[in-house]
Amino acid sequence: MWGVELAIDRKKLILEAATKSFSLFGYKATTMDQVAKIANVGKGTIYTFFKNKEELFDEIITTLILEMKTVAEEAMDESLSFYENLHSALYKILEFRTQHQLSIKLFQEEREIGTPAVLEVMQKLENAIINFIKNKVRCAVDRGEIQPCDPEITAFVMLKLYVSLIFDWEKQHEPLNKDEILNLFELYLFKGLSK
Repeated sequence: MWGVELAIDRKKLILEAATKSFSLFGYKATTMDQVAKIANVGKGTIYTFFKNKEELFDEIITTLILEMKTVAEEAMDESLSFYENLHSALYKILEFRTQHQLSIKLFQEEREIGTPAVLEVMQKLENAIINFIKNKVRCAVDRGEIQPCDPEITAFVMLKLYVSLIFDWEKQHEPLNKDEILNLFELYLFKGLSK
């Protein structure tokens, strides 16, 4: 039993060290030697848990996605409308992504280098967010809160609009505050521009 706990502790130590390395140096520049050095274990110890850097990275990203989902779920409130809940969840997800050091480094590496493994992971993160929204859209349709629609396309549009209002807009304009984003989100997606 004690040996199992020791193995779990070592695995956790390795994951923490790898997360630190990926956060500091990015995916491409991280080596198993660096991870071993940060974790203060032999490189062979890492290979008892992970067959390669890709597998180690994948486990870290899976954990990151679960953490993002938890943050989004915690932002939901049964007493609020669908769009208010969606706004809260998306805001928390994007806030999480901009405050989590690993996410920041991955965005940077995606933009500057375009490392294939990072591009794949960023797509995986986006797909996880879209799937989360898609499930919420489906529930809202079932409850009659919104009209029937393709949940996946709707989730995609919602995420892209939200990201654009938060990140793209502020590249050349004063950043929008949370209430302005909520109002625009409601106007474009729920009320529409028609009189």
